[in-house]
Amino acid sequence: MIKYSEFKEKINIEPLKDIENEQAFVTHYLHNLGNGATQFFEEPALKYLTKYDFDRQEKLNFNWDIPFPSPKNPKFKFIDLFAGIGGIRLAYQKAGGKCVFSSEYNKFAKVTYEANFGEVPFGDITVIDEKSIPDHDILLAGFPCQPFSIAGVSKKKSLGRKHGFLDETQGTLFFDIARILKEKRPKAFMLENVKNLVAHDKGRTFEVIYNSLDELGYTVHFRVLDGKHFVPQHRERIIIVGFDREVFKGNDNFEFPELPKPKRIIREILEDKADSKYTLSDKLWNYLQNYAAKHKAKGNGFGFGLTNLDGISRTISARYYKDGSEILIPQEGINPRRLTPRECARLQGFPDDFIIPVSDNQAYRQFGNSVVSPLMHAIAKQVVKVFDEFHESK
Repeated sequence: MIKYSEFKEKINIEPLKDIENEQAFVTHYLHNLGNGATQFFEEPALKYLTKYDFDRQEKLNFNWDIPFPSPKNPKFKFIDLFAGIGGIRLAYQKAGGKCVFSSEYNKFAKVTYEANFGEVPFGDITVIDEKSIPDHDILLAGFPCQPFSIAGVSKKKSLGRKHGFLDETQGTLFFDIARILKEKRPKAFMLENVKNLVAHDKGRTFEVIYNSLDELGYTVHFRVLDGKHFVPQHRERIIIVGFDREVFKGNDNFEFPELPKPKRIIREILEDKADSKYTLSDKLWNYLQNYAAKHKAKGNGFGFGLTNLDGISRTISARYYKDGSEILIPQEGINPRRLTPRECARLQGFPDDFIIPVSDNQAYRQFGNSVVSPLMHAIAKQVVKVFDEFHESK
């Protein structure tokens, strides 16, 4: 049995140097040996491996010496779109699922994803043919929010052509989710987005999304949930869950989880000793104080967030790398400091064995863009419960 870490070194798996998804094909192939999805990755994977004088790769037996290997006897298959660093994957693996396809555009996020899951995600989802994606039970996506243009719809109306809600989503990243749902027909999906999606473009964006999913034949459930029930961070996100009406006949009986009473505090996630480099310089600290005072005088609420260690923090964002202003940790007798990357990971509910292989700035961006993984797991368990009840009723 060969260790994945040894094998990837021999065949030069480096996500930053992935050319035309070559490494994505190889790692997906290795993960899917024997589960029926291999055919989607085999030809380009073996072509890549031939360069390194490896023969009959389908016989390889791996010791997946990575922090978060797939379960040996998975209950369901899922795909991970707009995967980031894998916060949603982490949750659904924990619920018993196996990922058979992942996609992420950012090359540094791919580095973190591969270090923890042993898989290089495919790149730009907009150029990936939906037919090339393996069959799966659940589609997962934390997709960016974009406005929908009405120009195309107006033009079609003027020409007397019919149009559906899916036509309205073309040119946006949601359209890529919709086209995959239409082609692959997974039994269920879970989408995650910012709370403001509901109000975006005066509610029209969410209306188009909801109607598109309904038009595709899915019963749709949605709710805004706060991560503070699992971690010491106020982080509201909209979760959209859907089930195929053809499969469940509209009787999926899905319920969002009952969330535990918030009881986590910032003090619990802090490292015993943080490097002095995380302490703000006098110049930056003075700037943040002056900036806050200026806006306070104008009646604005802008300013830094000096965190109560026995309370919860503001929402961490991808801009945290710039100055750390939204979450500052007070220190006795000296300037406050930023969170360390490990503390950011904990703030999002990532376990301590989650590897952070990138620079601090990239880590701040990645965790700021990620999800509260324990909240995703609570939802995953409810989705799996629907599957279990469905199978029991057969």
